[in-house]
Parts: sequence; C-alpha cells; structure tokens
Amino acid sequence: MGHDLPIIDAHQHFWDLGLGQHPWLCGDEQIPFRYGDYSALKERNYLPADYLRDTEGFNVVKSIYMEAEWDPADPLGETAWVMDLHERTGFPHAVIGQAWFIADDIEAVLAGQATCPLMRSIRQKPVAAPSHDAFQPGIPGSLADPTFRAGYAHLATHGLHFDLQTPWWHLDEAADLARDIPDTTIILNHTGLPTDRSPDGLVAWRAHMERFAAVPNTAVKISGICVPGEAWTAELNREVVLRTIELFGVDRTMFASNFPVDKLVAGFEAIYSGFMTIVADISDDDQLKLFHDNAVKYYRPV
Repeated sequence: MGHDLPIIDAHQHFWDLGLGQHPWLCGDEQIPFRYGDYSALKERNYLPADYLRDTEGFNVVKSIYMEAEWDPADPLGETAWVMDLHERTGFPHAVIGQAWFIADDIEAVLAGQATCPLMRSIRQKPVAAPSHDAFQPGIPGSLADPTFRAGYAHLATHGLHFDLQTPWWHLDEAADLARDIPDTTIILNHTGLPTDRSPDGLVAWRAHMERFAAVPNTAVKISGICVPGEAWTAELNREVVLRTIELFGVDRTMFASNFPVDKLVAGFEAIYSGFMTIVADISDDDQLKLFHDNAVKYYRPV
C-alpha cells in the first residue's frame, strides 16, 4: 500500500524541557538505557511541530501519546499538560497516562486519570530483573507482587487498559496477571524488548512471547526494536516482526514509532519503510489493521 497507507502511531512522546518535569531528561546524569547515551534527547523540546517534520512523507493521521516519565509525584500534572497540548495543536489523539500500582494513592490517581477524555490506558514499568539469568519470581514491585496486583486491579473499575513495558523474561508473570484479571487488556510495549538477536536469544524471546500471546486479553505494539550500532533494516528486524504477528495475529498487533526516543538510532523513514517492506506480502486489509485499525480499536483516538 506504500506511503499512502493511513497510519496511527500507537506509541510516541512529547515533552517541553523548560517545564523541568522529566527527571531523566533534566540535569547531567543519565539512567541506564538500552540504547546507551541518550544525551541528544536532552538538547531540545519535542512537540507536535517536531513530530510532523519527522513523519513528513507518511500519511500519519493520528498519534497516541505515551507517558514520558514525568515527575512520578505528579502524574496528573502530565495529563493536564497533554490535554492543553491537544487543545492547542490537535495532537495527540489519545493518551496513555502514568500511575504507580504500589502507591498508597493509586485509587485516587486512577480516578483522576479516568476523568481525562482522552485517557485510554496506564503505563508503569514494573520492577524487572536485569537479565534472564537474574530473574526471580515475585520480587517487590514486579508483576507478581501482591501489592502491585492489588493496585492494578483498580484499572477495570475505570475501563482502562494496561500498557506494559517489561523484558521478555517477565512475560510468564504477565501472562498470569492477564489470565487472573481477564477484564483488563494488557498491551505489551516494544515487542518484549528482544535486544539479544542471537539464535538462542530469539528462541527464548519467542517462547515467552508465545505464552503471553496465548492469553486472549493481550495485545502487542511492534516498536522500540532498534539495535544500537546497527542500521534499522527489514533484514535485521524481519524475524522479530513476523514472529510477533504470527503469535498475536493481525487483530492484536500494532506498529508504532517510539519517537523521538528511537530517533536516537533510526529515522521515521527507516522504521516505517522497514515495517512496510516486511509486511508487503500480506493483504491490504491486514496491513490496514497493523498500521491503523487496531490502534483505533484499542485506543479510540478522537
């Protein structure tokens, strides 16, 4: 279908560094990050005009705002800022907000987030082991922590999804969570973070993804699959993309840019042209689901 294909970018960020509300982007220190040095992100704001320049040449019709690690003491402040941005610019068209399921005020925060007319989902990055070998079940703050689960259970009250960012070795716990609380949809971010592209690494990633995908109230966003030091090519990412679609099916899979974060490694042109090349042989209807329709289904952009 080429560049005329309508796109809803299911995962992108905006920020205004002048607000001083993003601890990871303010100051000289850097948090551990899978792409390494991200100092380029600290150099300038990223607002709708910047995003429109980056996506020029593609038919991006709407975008879904992903919380950008705003000061965790004020998650509702980020939502208010994003709504003001939407009123001034038309972007974004739906919101994934911040909340902390182990916090004492989780019920109040979720109730506040639910009042936002664009709020569709909540993202939190649960505590995770740094590697598959270091995995321990049920660590505090993880998907299997009873306190985390108690807070998470309130999502269903407000009809909100959960956008989950976690490495693939925690997906068995994610599958248990989805199965135990079936009224909440879990949307996996960044394809389970398949950083290790070795044959053994991909086998392990696929096995955990398969168990998570087997639970019907799950979905996935193919994004954030850049590999530091390597160009974004269809050849490099074909296996990850096609296996993900195979496991979740075309009705539970979405493409997304993760911009401007993935801009550290690849341009929008490289990423989306790569997606289009990889799925060029599937039907036009199924391509439309991956690039547009499934984002409408899960995030109901305005």
